[in-house]
Amino acid sequence: MSIMNDVQPVVKKETGRVSAITGIGLVIMWIVFGVLHVFMPQKVPLDYTVFLGGAAGGCVAVLNFFFMGLAVQKAAAATDEDTARMRIKASYSQRMLIQMLWVIIAIVAPCFHFVAGIVPLLFPGTGIKIAGIFHTNK
Repeated sequence: MSIMNDVQPVVKKETGRVSAITGIGLVIMWIVFGVLHVFMPQKVPLDYTVFLGGAAGGCVAVLNFFFMGLAVQKAAAATDEDTARMRIKASYSQRMLIQMLWVIIAIVAPCFHFVAGIVPLLFPGTGIKIAGIFHTNK
């Protein structure tokens, strides 16, 4: 029995959307790193640390969104409001802790470029807001 069997279709769909948004953001970020590297090669690297940091940061961002979706799904299934509120608060705290740990790892570990590891955490929220601007209900 897989954990994905218990996940509602809307959570799967929105996590897929966020994965695509994050992937697009990563490609744009890597292009920006490439352009900056051409003009400032001593200050802006373009090596494996940029790609590894971006990929790992993107995974953390998507997993954060997925865990949020699972928490909302479980809270919606709760029978009383206090239990639902408690689950959302606990999920928020746990997800922020995971993100803070990732930021520390991205800064400390030499295998990650810290900027490339941290910036992808902003992609899901920013992408959802941008998509909301262009999304029209017909």
